[in-house]
Amino acid sequence: MNKSGTKTVYFLGIGGIGMSALARYYHSQGATVAGYDRTRTPLTEQLENEGMAIHYEDQPELLPALIDCVVYTPAVPQDLREWEALRQRHIPTMKRAEALGAISKEHFTIAVAGTHGKTTTTAMVAHILNQCGVDMTAFIGGIANNFGSNLHLGTTDKALLVVEADEFDRSFLHLNPDISIINSIDADHLDIYGDRQHLVESFNAFARLTKRHVIVREGLNINVDNKISFGFGDDCDYRVDDLGLQLPIPGRHNLLNATAAFIAASKIGIPSTDIIEALSTFKGVKRRFDIRIRTEQHVYIDDYAHHPEEIKSCLSAIRTSFPSKRVTVVFQPHLFTRTRDFMEDFAKSLAMADNLILLDIYPAREKPLEGITSQALLDKVDLTDKALCRKEDLLPTLERLRPELLVTMGAGDIDRFVEPIENMMSQW
Repeated sequence: MNKSGTKTVYFLGIGGIGMSALARYYHSQGATVAGYDRTRTPLTEQLENEGMAIHYEDQPELLPALIDCVVYTPAVPQDLREWEALRQRHIPTMKRAEALGAISKEHFTIAVAGTHGKTTTTAMVAHILNQCGVDMTAFIGGIANNFGSNLHLGTTDKALLVVEADEFDRSFLHLNPDISIINSIDADHLDIYGDRQHLVESFNAFARLTKRHVIVREGLNINVDNKISFGFGDDCDYRVDDLGLQLPIPGRHNLLNATAAFIAASKIGIPSTDIIEALSTFKGVKRRFDIRIRTEQHVYIDDYAHHPEEIKSCLSAIRTSFPSKRVTVVFQPHLFTRTRDFMEDFAKSLAMADNLILLDIYPAREKPLEGITSQALLDKVDLTDKALCRKEDLLPTLERLRPELLVTMGAGDIDRFVEPIENMMSQW
């Protein structure tokens, strides 16, 4: 039996990276966990192997006979037949964010927010605390390589909680942070917020929920009295260049992420020398500048970048780390609204490549928008070597091109190509 007294929890969209971590948590607390997802993936197969019953067909007759609570993600379509069947059964429902919020009320919580960098920073904080002997539970929005999971479980009821705070659908406003990190507020999720100002207001509301310290990257419009600033500027409370951080992962953006993690760890009493030593053994996060192949002839990097600023950060780090190599980018745009809202910015960021291969837009929860296509985006990219490619043609195209340095980017189902590409390139 878990603390909430819930016996059977049913997850709608159990295969999502955040949902699966929560499912693992409830399972660890003694609950019976079952769920639905549209597609079987390596992650859902892991959940099945851990003892959770999952099905992949929208068939109400496959629902468990007894369900005490439903946890759902807003990404699940409202017209799902299982949704209707569950409503008719009058079973209590919670958004994933509400469930996380309930957990955070019971623990001292470090919450990591930001339109970019939050997954890596969350993993950094969790790794530092784990290396330094702090009992903690961590919910991470990606597979942290140091843990091999998106969930790290503490050993006691008093374990500190580290949680990724998602701004989508204002989810992070359900949390109860003692310490929070905000490391970016670039315009995103405008289908939810309408404009950047409403996004900034939501981040300020999140900051006001924080009981102790709000750790904020320089230049962000966060107005609270308990703010601690960090960055490269002379007027920051913590300057990146003063800390002497040694990271095994590249990129100026990761120095900023590490600085935020450093401050959070120091504020709970971990000595600076221990933090710096822990960061030197940080192995990164799967799909975050994830170097899959690195030989003299070929390099393959996979990255979750799905926003123009993330693409820019990734390609800047590649140019710094591999200055002499010709860079081929395979990008799968994610969401029609995001592609529409940032069409010009995507075009500028993608033009940092030498060769661009563009897949069709991954719709996720959305319906197509007239005139918003990968072809429209490709037309705006100022590159000579660029092309559209169907997913079924991607592997043959790469086999023909044999790129010197390949990077795959996107938040859709492009991740299914990572292992096949890695296997193919390892034979070259």
